[in-house]
Amino acid sequence: MVELREITYENMNECFKLKVSKEQENFVASNVYTLAECFVEEREDGTPFTPYAIYADDIMVGFVVYCFYEKSSLFEDNCYHFWRIMFDTKYQGKGYGKQTVAKVIEEIKTFPNGKAEAIYMSYEPENTVSKNLFHSFGFIDTDKKFADDDNEIIARLSI
Repeated sequence: MVELREITYENMNECFKLKVSKEQENFVASNVYTLAECFVEEREDGTPFTPYAIYADDIMVGFVVYCFYEKSSLFEDNCYHFWRIMFDTKYQGKGYGKQTVAKVIEEIKTFPNGKAEAIYMSYEPENTVSKNLFHSFGFIDTDKKFADDDNEIIARLSI
């Protein structure tokens, strides 16, 4: 069973050391970059980000971030967004992804940062593992595109 824990000074460096395989590097930004992005974007526009280290049996196996967005030109409703999810290459294929997505969806449904109608996630078309994982929870691809990356597919789950 996975556990989500806050990123702290005590576990931050361990989080920075988590790495995906070479083949997956173009699918997700580094954890250092992601945490910096969370800090800067939250400070600049107030977007609340929720980053977690993912643990299994007291071992950090991955990292996940979700955030809350109010209705905008990109998101047609108040929503949460699975902003990043990654698992160290040593811990992939063990079911941690499915457990983590279920746990984050459960937390999002408590509306910790605001009421929402949907959860969004995005993935590179070549990332079939991510696509299949999120589709197994009922996410459906949309025709939306991020302005800075029109290759990524955005999927939506009504909540």
